[in-house]
Amino acid sequence: MGETILQIKHLSKSFGENSVLRDIDFTVEKGDVTSIIGPSGSGKSTLLRCINLLETPTSGELLFHGGNIAGGSANIAAYRAKVGMVFQNFNMFANMTVLENCMIGQRKVLKRDRTEAEKTAKAYLEKVGMLPYINAKPRQISGGQKQRVAIARALAMEPEVLLFDEPTSALDPQMVGEVLDVMKALVKEGITMIVVTHEMAFARDVSSHTVFMKDGVICEEGTPEQIFVNPQKQETKDFLSRFFDR
Repeated sequence: MGETILQIKHLSKSFGENSVLRDIDFTVEKGDVTSIIGPSGSGKSTLLRCINLLETPTSGELLFHGGNIAGGSANIAAYRAKVGMVFQNFNMFANMTVLENCMIGQRKVLKRDRTEAEKTAKAYLEKVGMLPYINAKPRQISGGQKQRVAIARALAMEPEVLLFDEPTSALDPQMVGEVLDVMKALVKEGITMIVVTHEMAFARDVSSHTVFMKDGVICEEGTPEQIFVNPQKQETKDFLSRFFDR
């Protein structure tokens, strides 16, 4: 057994009468790449937003290194610095340069001085191939480039876990590959990741753990081989048949 970082226990989320997540359970260990797959509307993005506390779970526990951070007493900013998030629509500050976008979180949350924040930002921008664009504004770069900057921004906080909410869904097809290549490089470095994705080949080839969701519940989970090669539930088989010849 590795080091357990996150444990999601009996987590549920409702919006009024609408139950979006029901009794979600899974564990994330250091170095895991957990892919969350399933049809649209199955609660995948809501689950990620609950893990990052952008949404407050209605019930259940969210344990970070054994401490429940869903109870309302946690330092949410400090927690989010440890559990970073990459959004599908980039969420960059339009009036800031690429470099400034990658520095602001470090300055405000981690209280790094400008010199350290700039050095760290440049190191991660170089890692994702965006160092030549540090003075560009978001409107001056492509969607794929924006997403690579967003990844660098999240990495600059040096989180323990990185959450990706459908990071390629807002991109043109030719830009998807450049973002997936960056993510694959992060996997090789051992970065712990939870990825909500419709990129089934990526989930199959890169994950250590795959979670299939439907209608707000975990329908089936296991290794990529168990889910993609030998799924047990008919719902899983039906979903995957849209992506792979079976």
